[in-house]
Amino acid sequence: MGEEYRAKVFKSGNSLALRLPKALGLEEGAEMVVREEHGKFTFEPVDAPPRLIDLTGIAGSMPWLKPRTREEREFEERELDWEGKLLRGD
Repeated sequence: MGEEYRAKVFKSGNSLALRLPKALGLEEGAEMVVREEHGKFTFEPVDAPPRLIDLTGIAGSMPWLKPRTREEREFEERELDWEGKLLRGD
């Protein structure tokens, strides 16, 4: 079992608020999901959106990777056979 903390409920406007100890490591403005089951409350952070990976720091470390020219990025139009159906990219 983890640490145990005491927290105090207080009135904030027309709502009640729960003051949580700084030792929990929560950041101001963090969104939480609160659940109540049989008179017991649990809370956990809302799932964060996926983070973007910044590759700018490693771009120069791979000299064999070079940016494609516009001509290299253009492809000839061709017919594709997906699931036995001939498709045209019109």
